[in-house]
Amino acid sequence: MSRPSVAELRPVVHPPGVKDRRSGEHWAGRMYMREVSLRVDRYLVITRVTPNQVTYVMTLAGALAAPALLVPGVWGAVLGVVMVQLYLLFDCVDGELARWKKQYSLSGVYLDRVAAYLCDAAVLVGLGLRAADIWGEGRIDWLWAFLGTLAALGAILIKAETDLVGVARHQGGLPPVKEAASEPRSSGMALARKAAAALKFHRLILGIEASLVILVVAVVDAVAGDLFYTRLTVAVMAGIALLQTLLHLVSVLASSRLK
Repeated sequence: MSRPSVAELRPVVHPPGVKDRRSGEHWAGRMYMREVSLRVDRYLVITRVTPNQVTYVMTLAGALAAPALLVPGVWGAVLGVVMVQLYLLFDCVDGELARWKKQYSLSGVYLDRVAAYLCDAAVLVGLGLRAADIWGEGRIDWLWAFLGTLAALGAILIKAETDLVGVARHQGGLPPVKEAASEPRSSGMALARKAAAALKFHRLILGIEASLVILVVAVVDAVAGDLFYTRLTVAVMAGIALLQTLLHLVSVLASSRLK
């Protein structure tokens, strides 16, 4: 079997709408990773590798973000970014491979969601453990590990609030929700939702964005010689996670997604 070119792959694995999905495509995918994944696809589509096997590798990469971040100093933050970028790469590849080989499965969809939960949580837990300074010579401050775990829990709950809409609609005998249903029914809530979307502060607790923030603050702390900014970041992300969990729940209940 000959290896397909990028031009041959693109219309099949990137059909219209894939990059334009409002809630299903990350900005990093649109900006660069979909082009990188096409180059990886060329080598995988002629093998016996299945989409679900790629999803397993993706899940492992996301989970490894936590232990990577435990490496002290800037190098740990760099490793964390690498693991998350690998997660993003394989997140693109598994779906593209499924489209090319026409190998679709509900287990693949399920595993993909598990990996998304795990990656976001791993990054935030890893951040909390970095802030706790578990490899330092002094006393381990578990408060920061707790705050990191709290942020991780919030990130998971936000995703669960979205996914449970589908569960509730299915159990109620309703069809899948449409994008337009996410708009709040009241003008005040709609304005607040637009303001939150414009600020995009909620993105800070997503694995990809969080890993990049961790790298920046790791560099700053390396220069300063302490963990002040890493610990400040943990506190801020825990606050964002708790606030966003509440706001997202209110947004779901105030929209037509459960109607």
